Amino acid sequence: MSAPLLIRPRAEDIAGQPILRPLPSARCRSVGPFVFFDHILEKDYPAGSGMNIDQHPHIGLSTLTYLFEGELQHKDSLGSDQLVKPGDVSWMTAGRAVAHVERTPAHLWRCSAALPRELEQGEPAYSHHPAASLPRSEAMGVEITLIAGSGFCLESPVPVHSPTLYAELKLQAGTHLSSTPPHTRG
Repeated sequence: MSAPLLIRPRAEDIAGQPILRPLPSARCRSVGPFVFFDHILEKDYPAGSGMNIDQHPHIGLSTLTYLFEGELQHKDSLGSDQLVKPGDVSWMTAGRAVAHVERTPAHLWRCSAALPRELEQGEPAYSHHPAASLPRSEAMGVEITLIAGSGFCLESPVPVHSPTLYAELKLQAGTHLSSTPPHTRG
């Protein structure tokens, strides 16, 4: 068994918004279908302002946003206009092209999953999944929220396009959780 790969996120700035980006890295281009992984950091904004990521395009991937705190206004070229709240999932499949903007302060994780080759030029789509729609499990000191994909005997309503496991795990002190990675990429 080889030693685990430690990926250190690099600090970046997107339109004045600080982020930490572990993927892609020089030592690891992807994990399963995930090719980008961003931790959008908390930032204090002056009253009346907030995060303002201007319109930008995506192609050939799906973008998943999971909020911890704050609110995020998602608008895109499909006509979607959705307020995303803590615990919600925003899922945008770019396919052949979609452009979007994001506004207001938020603390969130954002990841982008590569689409299977046959879907890279497919129809773009957007779906919103309120926190209450995500499956949860709590047993033996482990709280699991399944954000996307399937695992831990749960299945998320987020419409992923390849085998995926994306979960928020909260373990009580002294608790252990053993798991074999169910999805690997060759």
